[in-house]
Amino acid sequence: MISIQNLNVIFNRGTPDENHALKDINLTINKGDFITVIGSNGAGKSTLYNAIAGTIPVSSGRIFLDEENREITFDKEYQRAKYIGRIFQNPLLGTAGKMSLEDNMMICSKKGWKSLSINLNKKKREYFREQLKVLDMGLEKRLQDNVNQFSGGQRQALTLLMSVMSKPSLLLLDEHTAALDPTNAAIIMELTRKFAKEYNLTVMMITHNMQHALEYGNRLLMMDSGKILFDISGEEKQKLTMDDLVEKFRSIKNKFLENDQMRLQ
Repeated sequence: MISIQNLNVIFNRGTPDENHALKDINLTINKGDFITVIGSNGAGKSTLYNAIAGTIPVSSGRIFLDEENREITFDKEYQRAKYIGRIFQNPLLGTAGKMSLEDNMMICSKKGWKSLSINLNKKKREYFREQLKVLDMGLEKRLQDNVNQFSGGQRQALTLLMSVMSKPSLLLLDEHTAALDPTNAAIIMELTRKFAKEYNLTVMMITHNMQHALEYGNRLLMMDSGKILFDISGEEKQKLTMDDLVEKFRSIKNKFLENDQMRLQ
């Protein structure tokens, strides 16, 4: 699905503030993978996402998409948005608050089209209602309400649903439950699991919640200092415990995770 080869990202190159944020990253993301990504603050997780999504330029290396090995290294962010979806920590970023729910969903359904002209009709509204019923939040009865009237949990659930409806080749989840209360976070995580399985999504999920990293997905990456320390999948991942993760990190980096945000979750 995605192949990343010898990827480097260097900020402020040649200055006293130079930061080698990603260092020779090599990664293959297979179709149907659900990869959880962990690491301390500054490990390079969000920078990796930004490089994949085209938000930042890469300093060297190449990125390829799908079975045809089409290179997208220099594609612009808006071009990659046709096949790469991304959900951020802030639940307000994934929807247009001053537009109605049905208009938000209509724009989502037009993703990748050359024209965004709105053509709502009875059939489309019924389709939207059926999709919204899956969320079990009553939003199917509020199609004409502006999205800024919804709670953070409702907006993040809606963002997740619309991302799935747009049928992305890869869905990037950037701590997408971190800003939610525990109840809503649990709802979003269960919806994430449900959609990933039912639609055979290819997903990467950054999380500081170690339990989520262990419980969800078929692969786990740990990053530190711009590198992927280890990549565990299948039965080996299923057997992992939190203590195993801490011990692996310590054995590789010869340092502890104590006082780190991910250690406390």
